[in-house]
Amino acid sequence: MMEEIGLFYGSDTGITDDVTKDLIRFWDDNNLNVMEVGDATVADFETYDKLILGLPTWYDGDLQSDWEDFFDDFKTVDFTNKTVAIYGLGDQIGYGEFFVDGIGILAKVVLEHGGKVIGFWPTAGYTHTESVATIEDNDDWFYGLALDHDNESQLTDERLKTWIAQIKSEFKQMKIAS
Repeated sequence: MMEEIGLFYGSDTGITDDVTKDLIRFWDDNNLNVMEVGDATVADFETYDKLILGLPTWYDGDLQSDWEDFFDDFKTVDFTNKTVAIYGLGDQIGYGEFFVDGIGILAKVVLEHGGKVIGFWPTAGYTHTESVATIEDNDDWFYGLALDHDNESQLTDERLKTWIAQIKSEFKQMKIAS
């Protein structure tokens, strides 16, 4: 039996919701349990050893509103022995100094609370100026999949498919290692 994966996401305008639906369609397995973070509890997060988190970054590096509302609770989740992949949406042109900051904000909490983050994504090809989502001491990688649906929507599906294959492989490797 395939291990269940919890997918938690937030969306204000519906774009992250649409991208999440595409992710689910491309996932091609029936082991994702999907929940909007606005309906989630800490116990929901603690149910899964494998998690996928999705969110857009708003304005000057702000979390999406449901993630913002849940953030104090999110910081209490024990991520010990949990593997987490994160995808985020942002605007690298209009908000280049805050591009997909939400990925980094969530990743740092996961790491600080004992979790392992997978699904790193190369920064090459993006035109942002800086981002909290870049791995500390390695600006060549984001902590997760960076999507700029505002300016590069034509790349979203291919990036999603590539990232899904990557994290499926990394989730399997984590299972073998444990």
